[in-house]
Amino acid sequence: MILEGLTANILLALASLLVLMTCAQIAVRRMHRILDHYGYSDTFGGLVVFSVSTSIPEISSHLAASLGILSGKLNYEVASATVLGANIGSDVIQQTFVLGLVVLLMGGLKFEKDFLKTAYLPMIGTTLMCIILGWDGVYSRIDGLILFGTFIAYMAFLYKREERHTIRRYGRVDRSEHIRKDIALSLACIALIFVSANFLLSAVQEITTLTGLGGSLIGVVSLGVASASPELFTALFGIRERATGISLGTLIGSNITNPLVAIGGGALISTYWVPKPLVYWDLPMETITAALLLAYLIKTKGVLGKIGGVYLIGLYFTYLLVRIIYFPLD
Repeated sequence: MILEGLTANILLALASLLVLMTCAQIAVRRMHRILDHYGYSDTFGGLVVFSVSTSIPEISSHLAASLGILSGKLNYEVASATVLGANIGSDVIQQTFVLGLVVLLMGGLKFEKDFLKTAYLPMIGTTLMCIILGWDGVYSRIDGLILFGTFIAYMAFLYKREERHTIRRYGRVDRSEHIRKDIALSLACIALIFVSANFLLSAVQEITTLTGLGGSLIGVVSLGVASASPELFTALFGIRERATGISLGTLIGSNITNPLVAIGGGALISTYWVPKPLVYWDLPMETITAALLLAYLIKTKGVLGKIGGVYLIGLYFTYLLVRIIYFPLD
């Protein structure tokens, strides 16, 4: 009976993941057309448009979890641990494995000094905020307000900066002939993502109950990897189109959007219970990894070669191994 229930919930989770990721990819492609239509720069698009659109799985999962917690349909601790683990796990894999893979495929990357100041440093800052605010074991509504408010302020800063430094190229942009269709399809995919995220969370809660595993570990290992897929494909798309700004902006920007919007917004709605492994290992590892890479980039004047890519991928598997061995339970 337990095996049958476990199998059914695993299949439901996989089907929900498939719908979620497929819709996310369609939404990202349509968002790219919308970005071109209105003539924004690649870096701005990566940091704002793509960072938000590729974070739709995390944001939707948090929204579904928070509403489920409020309605009593989802267990407070299990739902909190699952979405927080998926969110933070997604961030770790993006700034280690995914970034390392992109570096290897491109043969190297160049981080401009201005990009490090306006994007990379804020990314480290958001992780530190999550550690400090979650150290007491709870993300309260005040914590959520601080995180979400920081995101609004950061977006305003980026928009003003774009207005100052970039002239919108309306006469030379790739205008979409079906802009209304692009917008409508993007919104439809977002709605489907939310629905599939709700089913996914319910299935994960049942799997956690049946197996006795920690919800945050399931989130980190499975949902975190799946949630990072939009960023991976967007970054690879940027490589193919020789748009480094999109690749870097998406990877770094989503690591800002995920904690500020997904965790912040979810905490505003329902508050979250914060498992100790997240503040004792996951978040500190994410911060240390980012800080080490920043120090390396400063030393190399922003150049990250293939050796650096291999190093980042190795860091991810080290992180994952320690997580599974020493922090399997919440």
